[in-house]
Amino acid sequence: MFDYDPYAFLTPVPSFEVRSDSFTDGSVFAPAQVHAGAHPDGLDLSPALSWSGFPAETRSFVVTMFDPDAPTASGYWHWAVADLPVSTTSLAQGAGTPGSPQLPAGALCLKNDAGFPGYMGSAPPAGHGAHRYMVVVHAVDVQTLELSPDTTAATLGFNLHFHTLARARLTGLFEL
Repeated sequence: MFDYDPYAFLTPVPSFEVRSDSFTDGSVFAPAQVHAGAHPDGLDLSPALSWSGFPAETRSFVVTMFDPDAPTASGYWHWAVADLPVSTTSLAQGAGTPGSPQLPAGALCLKNDAGFPGYMGSAPPAGHGAHRYMVVVHAVDVQTLELSPDTTAATLGFNLHFHTLARARLTGLFEL
């Protein structure tokens, strides 16, 4: 299951540093980052993130969380936030909660594959094995991607193809 890297098919770009106080790269998500409907202790809180070392030409950021191991032909988007101002270099845990005041003005939280604009915690089907949750910060060359709130995460990804200067990645794991 872990042989597929969706970012391997994209045009290569430099990387920069991203860290999280909520989980360590390659480790199992804490219940805080798990979907409330999938685990009795799940809280659906987006992870705390901070980043640095991005290109000087960066004009904004996009943060996404994608599960390439979902039992679909297209994976599963758990979170997508576009148009984060270049002055934003961190997000607090829970910033992805729908309606959260922790996202900066101008940020656009898109609908996840569950159909609502916000963070949905990890929720692999019971018995399906461990899933990878790729949390990615994209350094973008424009202040806004000029997307509408109804834009899908897949369309966001298409737009990122033309505007990504660099990306930083962490992967959390979870299994039921």
